[in-house]
Parts: sequence; C-alpha cells; structure tokens
Amino acid sequence: MLIYILIPLCIILAVAVLTLLERRVLGNFQRRIGPDRVGLFGILQPIADAFKLLFKETIIPSISNLFIFLLAPILTFILSLINWGVMPIFYGNVLVTELNMGFLFIFTVSSLGVYGIIMAGWASNSKYAFLGSLRSAAQIISYEVSLGIIVMIVIIYVGSFNLTTIVESQLFIWNIFILYPCFILFFVSALAETNRVPFDLPEAESELVSGYNVEYSAFTFALFFLAEYSNIILMSFLIVIFFFGGWLPLFSLNIFYFFFKELWIIIKVLFVIYLFILVRGSLPRYRYDQLMSLGWKYFLPISLSYLLLYIILLFFNFYIF
Repeated sequence: MLIYILIPLCIILAVAVLTLLERRVLGNFQRRIGPDRVGLFGILQPIADAFKLLFKETIIPSISNLFIFLLAPILTFILSLINWGVMPIFYGNVLVTELNMGFLFIFTVSSLGVYGIIMAGWASNSKYAFLGSLRSAAQIISYEVSLGIIVMIVIIYVGSFNLTTIVESQLFIWNIFILYPCFILFFVSALAETNRVPFDLPEAESELVSGYNVEYSAFTFALFFLAEYSNIILMSFLIVIFFFGGWLPLFSLNIFYFFFKELWIIIKVLFVIYLFILVRGSLPRYRYDQLMSLGWKYFLPISLSYLLLYIILLFFNFYIF
C-alpha cells in the first residue's frame, strides 16, 4: 500500500525539479537569470508555485458541464501515474509489477490520455478549449501510429515486449548505434505525443490562449500540468530503455558500473530531458498543416519502410544493419 502513495509523491517531486531545471536552462538560452528569488539560487521556486496553485480560487465556468469538467484533469493525472507501476527504473527493479507485455500496457494506457483532454475541451464549453482538444486528439492519433511502428522494430530486434529484457539485450551495445534512425523518429514523435515545442499546437498560447486547459485554474490546472510533465519524464525513461541501455553503461564491464549502476539511468534520463528543453528553446512552432503533413506524409512512410527493410534483412539472416 505504501508504494501507491510513494509513486505520486515521487512523480510530483520529479516534476518540481524538472520545472526548475527547465526554467533555469531556458533562462541561459535567452540570456537571462531565471528564477532566483525564492530560496538559495531559486531552488524553492517550485514549492512557491505549488502553494500558489493550491491556495488560489478554483473558478468553474457557469456554462460548463460540472462533472466532466472536474473529472477530466483527475482522469488525465491518474492515467499519467499508472504507467510508472511497470517501469523498470533501478537496475531492473519494477515499482509494482513486471509484465511480459510491459510496453503494450504502457502504449494502451497512454492512448487513453487523449480522452481526458477531449473531455476538458468539450466540458469547458469554450471555443478555444474545444479547438485545442480537437487538435490534441488528431495529433496524438497521428503520431501514435509512427510511434508504435518504431517500437515494433525495437521489439522485433530484441524479441520481447518485456522492458527489462529490452534493457538486458543491450549489455554489449546500445540500440541507438544499431537503430539510430528509429531513435530520431521516436524522439520527434515523443515531442508530438507530449505536446511539446515545436508541436505544442493544442496549447498554442498565441492562437488558443492555452487551448484545452484555458478555463482551468488553481488545483485543476495543476493536475493537467503534473500530467504533462509526468508524461515527459515517462517518455524520457522509455527512450533510455529502448535506445540507451537503461541502467547499463556503454561498456558494461566498466568498473564504475558496479558502484554507480543505480545512477546511470538517472543521468541518461536527465540528458534526454535536456534535449526536450533544448528543442523548446531553439525551434519555433509548426503550423498545424505542417504538423499533420510531417506525421502522415513523412514519418509514417519512413517508419513503415524501415520496418519492412528490417524484416527483409532478418529473413535473410542479416541481424546487424
């Protein structure tokens, strides 16, 4: 029972650290200081933000559907936490249970997340929120197709859906050196799945004034915020597990591996998160037609072609390409 309390607390703490890290890194990109007022070097800024969101008044539009309006952020947050129960985080230790079909479970639960966003946009009874939810639904469905095909290549290469087995198969060489194009496609698709720049069309502040969560405030907005950043951390973990060897170092016989094996996956996840922040500070937002065109006209054919190529090579017993 304790683990079910620790998981949300750990995720909330990780999100707090991530928000501080993101604001600091973006400050460096934009030649400004970033948060530095609350605590030493601004380290208590996430706590101040949390108190602000908790104690602000929750404003509910009078024309909204009250039950669905309040259910949407709760559903989105709960779905963002469920996947952590099957993630092999520290040296193969799973928080709740280890599933042989671990990735299928994560993919299924992640697909349900769009329902919370659609419910929020519809129940708000706002044009901005509704347009944001429609954008999000189309975007997530579009890029989940390519995401599934890319992971299918990794699963065929490894021969297992089990996340721990996928990590252990990279004992001598990481998948990124063999499946580098898949990593690029997966990373860009992960940006689209998590509504991050340059694919933040569902939240586009300059067009939709925050999109599907425009009518949310205080604690209800905080739940959407926590779910979004929890999904970013989850995607970073999946990228590390699929392509960077999980908790395994590049050379597994390295003497430092035996002393710092628990830290390897954290270091890699921080690196991937830094890439998420780097993209946000560097690239402008796509137009919506460009977003959909990239997903259906480029990513889908490329991922299908690469899957077909690998199946052909595998059929002729060429295991490394």
